Amino acid sequence: MIENILNRDALRRWSRAAKGAAHADLPELKRQAADAQKLRHHLNEVIFNAEHRLALPAIGSNAFQKPRNSDWSWRPELWRGPVPQIGIVAADSQTTLGDEATLFHDCRQSELTLRQIRNTRARDLAPFGVRMDVFRFDGSFLSIALDLPKTAVEGLRKKHLLRINTIIETEKPLEIFARLNLRHGPNTEQIVRELPLAQEDVWVEFDLAYTNINEKRMERAWLDVIFEGPEMNMVTVRDMTFSRSPRAEL
Repeated sequence: MIENILNRDALRRWSRAAKGAAHADLPELKRQAADAQKLRHHLNEVIFNAEHRLALPAIGSNAFQKPRNSDWSWRPELWRGPVPQIGIVAADSQTTLGDEATLFHDCRQSELTLRQIRNTRARDLAPFGVRMDVFRFDGSFLSIALDLPKTAVEGLRKKHLLRINTIIETEKPLEIFARLNLRHGPNTEQIVRELPLAQEDVWVEFDLAYTNINEKRMERAWLDVIFEGPEMNMVTVRDMTFSRSPRAEL
């Protein structure tokens, strides 16, 4: 309350100074101008930082477009909020970034970096992105596994379509595949889709009607994002979201 009173007093004082500047004594006007210059520097700094930060996607945001009849949707923590370890250099296989993402590869010597970045573009809905730099690559596979929450398989049926939307930037063209893994009892069902990177809105759907899942024994789900020929490339995943919707009844 005291701060509000002081701010109102300061605003009234500068309002009076502005109205009287045309007729003020020159020594007084010179003093006021010097004070105003100092104040303007701090005000400009506050405005600049406020406009920059307020323009960024809100941390923790789970807002994104999804099918109208979705009964489940999710944005992983890597794109939703800050993780404790934001960057990893010479990342070994089975290195984790946050609680949900794990890196896998079979390189003898890792020349991979993996880090979380802050999205700043006007069209970004996700607060954060993930950037991977690959230099020399002497392995045969490279993937990032994302553990889906338990809510993803609660009530999961063969009538469902599971959709992934993502925004991916690459330094040079490469193939990226998404492999959905569904564990039901002792068995694991796998569905692979290639991500159509040539289009701006990258999305794929997994139709569970063509699987042999046991709906009564669904345990967990995870997604492997597989990178083919990643050597000397920088891959930035600006966003990745999941949604689930029932197929229209025939």
